[in-house]
Amino acid sequence: MGVDFHAFMYVTIGRRHELEQGMAGKNPKLYQRMLDEIGEYARFCDDAGYAGIGIPEHHLQVEGFELGQDPGLMAMYMGMQTKRLRINQFGYVLPTHNPLRLAEHAATLDHMLGGRLNIAFVRGYQARWFQNYAALPGVRATGPWNRNTPEDEMNRELFEECVDIIKTAWEKDTFSYNGKYWTFPADDKHPHDHPVYYKYGQGVDPDGTIREVGIAPKPLQQPIPLYSGFTHSMRTSLYWARVGGKPVVLSDNYDFCEALWSRYREEAEAHGHSVAPGEEAAWGGYLILADTKAQAEEWANDIYWFWDSWSMPFGQGYPAMLIGDVDTVCRKIEEATKHVSFNEAYFLFGQGVLERDQCLRTLELFAEKVMPRFQ
Repeated sequence: MGVDFHAFMYVTIGRRHELEQGMAGKNPKLYQRMLDEIGEYARFCDDAGYAGIGIPEHHLQVEGFELGQDPGLMAMYMGMQTKRLRINQFGYVLPTHNPLRLAEHAATLDHMLGGRLNIAFVRGYQARWFQNYAALPGVRATGPWNRNTPEDEMNRELFEECVDIIKTAWEKDTFSYNGKYWTFPADDKHPHDHPVYYKYGQGVDPDGTIREVGIAPKPLQQPIPLYSGFTHSMRTSLYWARVGGKPVVLSDNYDFCEALWSRYREEAEAHGHSVAPGEEAAWGGYLILADTKAQAEEWANDIYWFWDSWSMPFGQGYPAMLIGDVDTVCRKIEEATKHVSFNEAYFLFGQGVLERDQCLRTLELFAEKVMPRFQ
């Protein structure tokens, strides 16, 4: 089975020494360099046969470790650089958005990208920006510090309600929704007469009663492919099995992977979803590929510093680390295929932290020497 390979960037603004100087996220020169590099990486991946390239959503990042502060703008920027590459917005942090507005935003973005959009929805773990952007009072970010608490449960409930609203808005011309957290339409009476609503639309009666609302436009893709952002949660993965989304799992804990793939299939089939082999979940990790193993390991020093400094305090352990020369990386992917079947793989690479030529060499070697072995 052929595998589609995707590159993924954290949208990091600087090298280690630049980040260590502090407040790198505020430096316009570094941001301009980052945009130039990201554009080049996207164009290279488009030409080299990658299936897609992706970014997350994070805000208020004055330190510069993750600057995906407007997922729509960054997705459009990469879309403008490319012709065929899928743009992976992985993903929208739903509890910080009005779901109706997000449904419309994503549908519009799908059109502007010519139907090349993939979307992941996530619950949100970076509390500093999450609490300042929260869509509703009382909702909190979620992580190891509040797992299985009322805060965690509220976040999950709101998240799942948002997914339901967004999918409904994409599928139906107009609709009403009465949930625990969101109600649409918000008002039941228009304050003045407007005959266009009931002559040429639907959902509004001649007396001004607003019964339903709908987004415009509908997505270009029917449907937009849905994913769970990088996850190590069995509970979240089983939720996506029920509603029709694909988890992306960056892990070499193969006992966990085997259990997730198996339980996902069981849960999906129990809810009437047919899942082709390899569609249960996508696999991946962090890719550092060089001409020699020693060179890759040297490049990895700054990547480990980044992960230890930034990701570990959020409770995130190392993803599968694919560090080495071509043969080493191929063996690691082959090992994964012995445990689980997947037709998509997502790999972080050293964007921002590593030099431009190091990142391009990683992407080039992977495209020329690794991808053909699995396609």
